[in-house]
Formats: sequence, structure tokens, C-alpha cells
Amino acid sequence: MRTYVYVDGFNLYYGALKGTPWKWLDLVALFQIVLRQHHDILKVKYFTARVSGAPTDESQPLRQNVYLRALQRFRPEVEVHFGHFLTHRVRAPLSQPLAGRHTAEVIRTEEKGSDVNLAVHLLNDSWLDAYDCGVVVSNDSDVAEAMRLVREQHDKQIGLITPGARRTSQQLKKHADFVRHIRANGLMRSQLPDPIPGTNIRKPAAW
Repeated sequence: MRTYVYVDGFNLYYGALKGTPWKWLDLVALFQIVLRQHHDILKVKYFTARVSGAPTDESQPLRQNVYLRALQRFRPEVEVHFGHFLTHRVRAPLSQPLAGRHTAEVIRTEEKGSDVNLAVHLLNDSWLDAYDCGVVVSNDSDVAEAMRLVREQHDKQIGLITPGARRTSQQLKKHADFVRHIRANGLMRSQLPDPIPGTNIRKPAAW
């Protein structure tokens, strides 16, 4: 079965990878474990945004860039699609008011575009008849409508992979033909080689 996998990168990171030693992740190998043998994975589309270095960790952009280079060199079936970060000042309530102050101005940074880009690609590839099964890797209910349209109007199978141990979104689940979960054992068994063969690209030391 021709299969395309659509990965919400930040949903995957915060749901399954953060705080683990498995960030040097081979996406194709992982989904070969999570899915069934009849799924022929033709393409993995990875939706993310370029991170900015935090004051406490200025090397974040370098590590991300190294990982994306490694992934694409080792797995040519992986495509990376970028959204962007939006940073703005907002006034938010304090959980414990101090000296008559009930709010404070904070800087909020939000990742924009990945869920929309994922939904558009899922729909467009369906119209192009690029796959028989589209697999969404996310727990973000914003892509539910795209899943519904593909399943109901394009006669495609839709799979859902929930990152980590979180409870699967019911809004997504009702539009999926099957649901799988990413487990720690699968992450451990799906690491990229270090270094990437034929290159000098190595796993970041902090990972």
C-alpha cells in the first residue's frame, strides 16, 4: 500500500522526544516499526520551524540544522517543510498576584504554519493520488477536518500516530481508520547512524 507519512515535528518532539536520549531519530525506520508490513513508505513529510537559540542554550539552531541535514542525507524520502515562529508581547494574569499587581507583560513565542502546511499537503497529495494511505503523526486537533475530507471524499485510508503516552485526541481519532502510538522502545530501535555514512555529520554531543 502506497503510504505517505505527515509529521508535526514539534508535536513529535514534545510528545515523545523531549528529555530522552533518542533525538537522533531515523523517521523512516521508526514508521516502518510502527506501521504494518503492507505499508510501503514512499515519503515522509516533516513539518517544523527553525528554532532560535535560547539564552540558556544558544546551540539549539545548530543542533536542529545538523539533525535535518543528517536526516535528509540518510533518508532521501524525507522532505522538510518550514513554518515560522511568531514572537509578540502579551499581558497575562499572574497566578499569584503581588503587591496589587494582577498581570504582567510577557513575551510569547508560537510556532505557526506547521499544522496548516500539514493539512494542505495531506489534501493536495490525496487529490494528486500520490498515496493510498496517509498517516498523520500529531495530536493536534487542527488537522481533523483535513483528515475527514481525505477519508470521506477521496477514498483514501487515514492512519493516526500519537506521539508518546498522551491520550489520543478524540477529534482526530474519529477520522482515522487506525491508531498507533510511538513507544520508547521504537525510538530506541530507530536511531540514525553516527556518523552518517559518507559524510562528517555526527550526532550532537548534547544528545
